[in-house]
Amino acid sequence: MLAALAARRRRVQVVLVKSDLAADKAADLLTAAEAAGVPVRRVAGGELSAMVHGASHGGVVAVCGPMPRTTPDELLDLVAAASGPPLLLMLEGVDDARNLGFTLRTAHAVGVTAVLIKKHLWDFDETEVARAASGALEHIPLVQFESIDLLRQLQKKGLRLYGCLAGVRRSLFRTRLDRPVILAIGGEKRGLSGAVRNICDRFITIPSLADASSLSLSHAGAIVLGEALRQRTRPRVRR
Repeated sequence: MLAALAARRRRVQVVLVKSDLAADKAADLLTAAEAAGVPVRRVAGGELSAMVHGASHGGVVAVCGPMPRTTPDELLDLVAAASGPPLLLMLEGVDDARNLGFTLRTAHAVGVTAVLIKKHLWDFDETEVARAASGALEHIPLVQFESIDLLRQLQKKGLRLYGCLAGVRRSLFRTRLDRPVILAIGGEKRGLSGAVRNICDRFITIPSLADASSLSLSHAGAIVLGEALRQRTRPRVRR
């Protein structure tokens, strides 16, 4: 909730506070709500519990509008205005809201420019995504796109599209990720679609031991994005 109030990207209609909650336990939230001009109301605890999934609301609930999505045109403007080489993450085959939320959390932490996901694959409870994202959903641009045309436009702007696949020869750790790139990662069930694979500039893989099982999307994303961050924050190594 603090992230939503601080980011001010979505409309927060009202903050509801449990009537017997001590003021000092919600001081930061109340201060942020006041700074954002959001009204605060005291209500019974039962009313809060009836509004949310479960009773783990901590005595404070915000009534918010939906998170606005970044449009393809806005994404192209973000890429053009980036101070360094843009780093985009494209996700396919995401089946679990928490998996998506954890991946967004990592993407925000490493400075991803934007996250792209196919519009017809978005079928998640935004509350569940937001919980796992721990504030990242409020800050990172999320682009829902219809077809691979947007990926082609980005390639024409100089971004290389790297598909992350198991079993290919090119190691993640032998690939330059400090240039403008789109990292495409698929879920563990369906992986990347044929349409996306057909336009990839390169395929890369996360090396693993022979008997190791496949990684979840969120874990694969954390490893790939962590390597991108490492390369972008250290002196360039010739490869």
